[in-house]
Amino acid sequence: MPLLFEPLTLRGIAIRNRAWLAAMCQYSAFDRDGMPGDWHLVNLGQHATGGFGLVMTEASAVVPEGRISPEDVGIWSDDHVGPWRRITDFVRGQGAVPAMQLAHAGRKASTYSPFADGTGTVPSDQGGWETVGPSALAFEGYAAPRELTTDEVAALPAAFAAAAERADRAGFDVVEVHAAHGYLLHEFLSPLSNVRTDRYGGSFDGRTRLVVEVVDAIRAVWPADKVLFVRFSATDWAPGGWDVHETAKLAAVLAEHGVDLVDVSTGGLVAHQQIPIGPGYQVPAAAEVRSASGLPVVAVGLIADPGQAEQILADGSADAVMLARAAIREPAWPLRAAHELGVARKEAPYPPQHERGAWR
Repeated sequence: MPLLFEPLTLRGIAIRNRAWLAAMCQYSAFDRDGMPGDWHLVNLGQHATGGFGLVMTEASAVVPEGRISPEDVGIWSDDHVGPWRRITDFVRGQGAVPAMQLAHAGRKASTYSPFADGTGTVPSDQGGWETVGPSALAFEGYAAPRELTTDEVAALPAAFAAAAERADRAGFDVVEVHAAHGYLLHEFLSPLSNVRTDRYGGSFDGRTRLVVEVVDAIRAVWPADKVLFVRFSATDWAPGGWDVHETAKLAAVLAEHGVDLVDVSTGGLVAHQQIPIGPGYQVPAAAEVRSASGLPVVAVGLIADPGQAEQILADGSADAVMLARAAIREPAWPLRAAHELGVARKEAPYPPQHERGAWR
């Protein structure tokens, strides 16, 4: 059996293979109230029937003002539980593990979606809102956020925990704390966006305090047999920013706080980042975090070829891979990968209705 199709068990959750769907914004919430609809059922469902082992939602806001755009989905109220439950029931019914990414966009919130006629920050008269951040420093081209007070920061872990409790009721087996791509928790981590002088700024311990508190708050309500991921941008790709060594150090800390896996991405904090993009360009960061922290990791970023994915696992650089653009182009990518890597027909992740596709 190729490593890509070996199961992976974390806590009480068995994931059928190591080809996973990455979180990808859809900007398609129903009536701008954060509700997932038919698009989300079909989009996530097709990847479950396509053989992915784990299917991750897009960034789902823990509070309304945490949305990236007015069109983003959320999990900030009990009203969201039912619509998400419809989706998790289907995904699980196809043999995949449903996972939710919990997020707050911070200073990168209230932005126009790619489908909208506008760029930057959405003004209040068009459905936007005041953004917040660790410091009153703007992301290039966006409105400056309001600096959160110390008490407001201290209240954020409870919002993430309440969202995780709803995600449990909605049927998710994995939640992922989004601390990457320049959104709120990443903003606290990086000296480029966090110049606070209270207990949530300054030193490594100060800048990482909020992430640790969020993890602790979630783990306190999240079932012991369910899985907790954290997604990091391992480097800001900018001088003076957060880097892979700090990421690995924090991952090692979080291993003692109930985190089960680190999802390693990069970038997104500043517009002047310099990223050497190429196939698998983030894999070395994943390998370093895995080695230094002792935690399992998932690698993501221009992983498109089944042989490439298999080699990443064989090299010990990651325990699983996530696909985004390749999965958009080919929702049944794992089924093709099974063919190319020689997985036996009966062991390929086909739904019964599609088993004829395994015939050679």
